[in-house]
Amino acid sequence: MRIDPASEVSYRLRLAELYLRDAEGAYERGDYRGAVASSQLSVENAAKAVIALFRVPSWSHDPSHELRELLSDIPDRARRLAAELADMAEALAPEHGRATYGEPARGLTPWDIYGEEDARTALSYARRALKLAREVLRELTAGPSPPRQSRGPWAAPPRDGADPSRPAASGVPT
Repeated sequence: MRIDPASEVSYRLRLAELYLRDAEGAYERGDYRGAVASSQLSVENAAKAVIALFRVPSWSHDPSHELRELLSDIPDRARRLAAELADMAEALAPEHGRATYGEPARGLTPWDIYGEEDARTALSYARRALKLAREVLRELTAGPSPPRQSRGPWAAPPRDGADPSRPAASGVPT
């Protein structure tokens, strides 16, 4: 299955925007768990929007390592911004599990864990991450064409953990 990089970038930005809107609404309602959960997903998708210019983002809730792998391919003027975005994705990634499952060993549900300050902090990360992603993408797409790595076709990642840069057993690129 082939995926169009421009479509994937737009899709990920839209997800980041919608999750940010959801986080803001949750915060306004006093749903601090919901604000943290949606903020995490907004940051995750903001990072994946940048990654999508180079390759299909993984299904991981922590795309920071993928974004950091690409920093050397990002021009200096945008590299610092992309690194900050990776830091934010890494910082909020553990909240995906906590906002979903809580802390079972401590007997805490997700609603027991988060307070207003947690939600405010996560929301500020989400706002900043979306701004960073837009700035990085603007810098990367300002040239004649978006950058691409030379790792073969831009195709959907395999779900079986196979190396996407190697041909599948059938000889068809994954």
